[in-house]
Amino acid sequence: MTINDPEVHRELSELYPQYEKALVENDVETLTKMFWASPLAMRFGAGENLYGIDEIEAFRKARPAVGLARWIVRLDIVTFGHDYGSVTLEFERETPAKTVRGRQSQVWVRLPEGWRIVAAHVSLLS
Repeated sequence: MTINDPEVHRELSELYPQYEKALVENDVETLTKMFWASPLAMRFGAGENLYGIDEIEAFRKARPAVGLARWIVRLDIVTFGHDYGSVTLEFERETPAKTVRGRQSQVWVRLPEGWRIVAAHVSLLS
């Protein structure tokens, strides 16, 4: 198995910024499309555990669309073979009270419909 095949790595490196843009702009349609449309998809957030695409989409639609801007401090993409990759990052977000630091990890899999996030986790550091 090839780790960080240049072509596969390039694909995820070009795809991830689309996710980030959709996230800070609260583009729910794009965010939902980037996840695996399955009851087996999952997303653990700072205060929620979401199982399945329906819960993930409902969360996105219900969350406030303010204060979403963030700055990526570190971004790492690692690919394994042709169809599997991980995206991990550290981020900072300004709030009225303080700078909040967090981290995010995503598992991406190439499915017949294209690259999709099958599992994600977001947590905040104190």
